[in-house]
Amino acid sequence: MAKQGKKIWAVAVFLLFVLYFFSAARPIPPETVLVPRWLSSLESDNPVPIGEPGQRTAGPVFSDRLLPFTLGSRFGYVDSAGHFPVNQVKKGEIYICEDLWSEYETEPANIEIRNNTGETVLNIEDPGGYPILLDGRVFVLGSEQNSLSEIGMNGNITWTHEFAAPLTCIDAAAGLVLTGSIDGVIEVLDNSGKRIFFFEPGGSRYAVILGCAISRNGMRIGIISGVENQRFLLLERQGSAGGEYRVVYHEFLEAGFRRPVHISFIDQDRWIVFEREGGIGCYEIKSRQELKIALDGRIAAIDQSGGQGFFFIVCSRPDLQKELIGIRLPEGRWTADSRLNMQEAIIIRAPFKSDSVFLGRTGSGLVAGGGTTLVSFDLEKK
Repeated sequence: MAKQGKKIWAVAVFLLFVLYFFSAARPIPPETVLVPRWLSSLESDNPVPIGEPGQRTAGPVFSDRLLPFTLGSRFGYVDSAGHFPVNQVKKGEIYICEDLWSEYETEPANIEIRNNTGETVLNIEDPGGYPILLDGRVFVLGSEQNSLSEIGMNGNITWTHEFAAPLTCIDAAAGLVLTGSIDGVIEVLDNSGKRIFFFEPGGSRYAVILGCAISRNGMRIGIISGVENQRFLLLERQGSAGGEYRVVYHEFLEAGFRRPVHISFIDQDRWIVFEREGGIGCYEIKSRQELKIALDGRIAAIDQSGGQGFFFIVCSRPDLQKELIGIRLPEGRWTADSRLNMQEAIIIRAPFKSDSVFLGRTGSGLVAGGGTTLVSFDLEKK
């Protein structure tokens, strides 16, 4: 009875958030609105259409793509109408991405890789580590975190690369793999596992790579490195795809973090966004300018799409307090006043209360989650 009451309370709190969102946070910039689509409970498969009647069936939210989610004790995929091709209770560790997922034990004897409809596509016997699923590829990170192997769809090891120290972050795109390690080194591997780039950012008292990201075309790398003189660095590949990466921008951050830090390319690789003390950094590739947006709380979830000139984050504060924040990315040539006006870029603030959160986006669709409920919105121009 107490457990059931807790679930009802969690749903009620999230519904209050939804009501607040509709009444206080729907309008965004001129000619663009955030339209509610549906609300769906993870404990059922019966999404409820919401919003204005004439807009309830005005096209798919995700362009028919499935969105992976993890929320509280559950994980799976949700479709454009709020139905769940996969919706399961966690029984072990989870690694989930757009097309593949795996649930595994702390020391797995074998690893099953499944697709986004739940079908097993690969079984890895005696893996000696843990699954990493990136860019449609399957990797196994060694149990000591200092080796990485790619696994073919026949279950055989394609290649293995050994590192001098445990890995702290990894990303993959364009047939390349980017890694950062606890000794402050980044490496880029090609599609055969051969190292084609090695770099030590340095400049800090404690050398460690806390976050790394590679652009979709493989031409740029973003890094958060070091403790006590923490830095953000952007590297670009010079000339052709076979050229060397070189630092084109770096910035010393505040005191920084002693934990993994989020960093990702968004908006078709036009921007790179990253956590920094007291807020989030937004660096535009074209203008070579980095701006800081001050935030109150720790980033609990972030939209890794950033399409249509907007991106969204959820900040977490004590006592289960959360806030969904929508940010409009500036356009055109920036002036000296742009930095002073960046707080005006925050165009949505919607507080709610939940012990767990989810935030995902594909195309114009945004899905936020709290408790055991997902709610969908669509960015539309009016």
